Amino acid sequence: MHQPVAPAPHAHDPYVRVRGAREHNLRGVDVDVPRDALTVFTGVSGSGKSSLAFGTLFAEAQRRYFESVAPYARRLIHQIGAPKVDSVTGLPPAVSLEQRRSSPGSRSSVGTVTMLSNSLRMLYSRAGSYPPGAERLDSDAFSPNTAAGACPSCHGLGRVHGTSEELLVPDAGLSIRQGAIAAWPGAWQGKNLRDILEALGHDVDAPWRELPAADREWILFTEEQPVVTVHPVREADRIQRPYQGTYMSAHRYVMRTFSDSKSATLRARAERFLHHAPCPVCEGRRLRPEALAVTFAGRTIAELAALALTELDGVLAAARGGGEASRVLTEDLRSRIGPVTELGLGYLSLDRGAPTLSAGELQRLRLATQLRSGLFGVVYVLDEPSAGLHPADTEALLGVLDRLKEAGNTLFVVEHDLAVVRHADWLVDVGPLAGEHGGRVLHSGPPDALATVAESATARYLFGVRRPDERPSGQPRKATGSVRLSGVERHNLRDVAAEFPLGVFTAVTGVSGSGKSTLVGQVLAGEVHERLAEPEFPVRRLVEVDQKPIGRTPRSNLATYTGLFDVVRRLFTAAPESRARGWKAGRFSFNVPGGRCESCQGEGFVSVELLFLPSTYAPCPQCAGARYNSETLEVRYSGLNIAEVLALTVESAASFFAGVPAAVRSLDALSDIGLGYLRLGQPATELSGGEAQRIKLATELQRVRRDHTLYLLDEPTTGLHPADVTVLLRQLHGLVDAGHSVVVVEHDMAVVAGADWVIDLGPGGGADGGRVVAAGTPAEVAGATGSRTAPYLARALAAGR
Repeated sequence: MHQPVAPAPHAHDPYVRVRGAREHNLRGVDVDVPRDALTVFTGVSGSGKSSLAFGTLFAEAQRRYFESVAPYARRLIHQIGAPKVDSVTGLPPAVSLEQRRSSPGSRSSVGTVTMLSNSLRMLYSRAGSYPPGAERLDSDAFSPNTAAGACPSCHGLGRVHGTSEELLVPDAGLSIRQGAIAAWPGAWQGKNLRDILEALGHDVDAPWRELPAADREWILFTEEQPVVTVHPVREADRIQRPYQGTYMSAHRYVMRTFSDSKSATLRARAERFLHHAPCPVCEGRRLRPEALAVTFAGRTIAELAALALTELDGVLAAARGGGEASRVLTEDLRSRIGPVTELGLGYLSLDRGAPTLSAGELQRLRLATQLRSGLFGVVYVLDEPSAGLHPADTEALLGVLDRLKEAGNTLFVVEHDLAVVRHADWLVDVGPLAGEHGGRVLHSGPPDALATVAESATARYLFGVRRPDERPSGQPRKATGSVRLSGVERHNLRDVAAEFPLGVFTAVTGVSGSGKSTLVGQVLAGEVHERLAEPEFPVRRLVEVDQKPIGRTPRSNLATYTGLFDVVRRLFTAAPESRARGWKAGRFSFNVPGGRCESCQGEGFVSVELLFLPSTYAPCPQCAGARYNSETLEVRYSGLNIAEVLALTVESAASFFAGVPAAVRSLDALSDIGLGYLRLGQPATELSGGEAQRIKLATELQRVRRDHTLYLLDEPTTGLHPADVTVLLRQLHGLVDAGHSVVVVEHDMAVVAGADWVIDLGPGGGADGGRVVAAGTPAEVAGATGSRTAPYLARALAAGR
């Protein structure tokens, strides 16, 4: 392995030197990485590359920065814990651009993420055209997120929520006692409201439609909250005492639950009884009339914020007059828009909600903001910046990374895309395999030198070895039918017609923002779902596999999601010790009282307050991280207790449960899709989007399906090393060979080259996309004119021959 020569004493050391890194599966790693260079960390999924780049290098840089912050202030800032490493030298301050971030709020938008909205508001405040006699407004008055700017009717959201009698009472033939008011809560609270109405003199036994209109209006929409004495109907086995009951109308209950409830389930239920419409006061523009009366280039700020960034740039370029303030502010805006469009995001508008963006889009917006920030001497740690990028957009990304480096910064990039790997100045390859079989640095040096490392999975794909992503025959399969879509109008799709063949592997391609996910995840999925009930429709089942987390708390894990934990708990319940004590399966759950450790409530760790230092987490002193109490841990199955079973990897568990068919089926499905390195009890919060998607797919694969199933996957290769892609595709092509249909939205041209049918959208993103540019076999699409995918697909086909 290439190692730089140690510098002379007191000389400037151009390397970041790591000694004894032990985060997660890293095995006392020593590695030296150059500064002022683009270093790419590679390795199969679960090999330890993110543990080295983020868990060690970024975590240590952040820890050192916070050492300089006042102790009291440190408590107010979320921090990563100190990494398990002996020493790190030569490490500058670091900025992390990860994909796994907390979800942005509903008020967050492209404009707020990039801070372009600030500049646009300043432009309107200082250089806008005001109505005669109007006072000049502060920039805050042009923000829908401030009291000064937000429309008072919708509070700056642009939409209002309302309800109607038809939504609240879907079946007017029922009486109130029979449950006519569907929006009311269930159980005691619903019965309470009914009893209050009866006490108020309303007829709760007549069909709803027969009640007087004035009574129906009051029951559903009154803002009054009368208090009456309720005398419950006496039940034989219970004493029912009179009580004071307060009435709340159905409308008031639904609105309060939707706006205030902390329960996602209750909010979702309340939303079923609401309709959403543009605010009638601001017409969905979110601002007060005073702000909307100000124009620039003849348009309001809401109109400019709704334009695609490429169009906005054109409007600003053509703007004339307005004096020095207008010129300076316009140039500033255009200089900020440039990096965003350069990264292939020119199709976004400033008012596009951040929650609607993909993780890759969000990361590239942050990257564009950093490009404009002008920082120098910083380490940027990036998490797969090419995720969700078409090869044409990846070329632009490489230009942006080069400019950050040329500005005097260091880039550490965790990446699988071979185009980015080839572009690196330095390569750190971690492996050779995943989990306990990884955690070693196989190579640290120039990319070309990796060719001599026999153990490296990356080397096999980087240096001309043909990717075995195509089927052995190489010939496209014949379709057994098709699903036709026509006249599709959604987002940027305009009168689109597309035909998806069945019984084959179909890849949908196109640059970012061309409409792929809309066409597949919304339109095709919706069409198939509606037609499943038709007896003649060839598809009998629809399976959508996305990259959303399998759970949002550490209590959700691999075993619970796949159903394997139910099997494990049944085995422990059947053990002689359990039967003798009369224990049921619930005893072996760490989510409910009984068998869990009550000191940590089944979490396995406790928060430790360190006064002015940040809180840290430590294994629970009572159970030492086992999550169960000592009595539960006395029960063993084949020599292991329940905590030791959850600590097994999928690979180890497969041999441990070899005689349990129900467990073997789940474990084999997980192993076959390349997840043998994960622990059974691995929390959902530790899993990447790609791992979550493969767990979902494995959960489906373990179920024996004979009926024709259509599988829809959105970029299934995101976050996967080429070696993992090969394993995944073997499973997907196996589904097609078994008579099912697979449709993937995909950017990896090696995957597309191995498809039976390709539908290419574009030619560009946003308003420049939304059309089917080409459809056919990979060879046919590779020769299509006007397709930005064609040249890259042709290259992949040539490389596979």
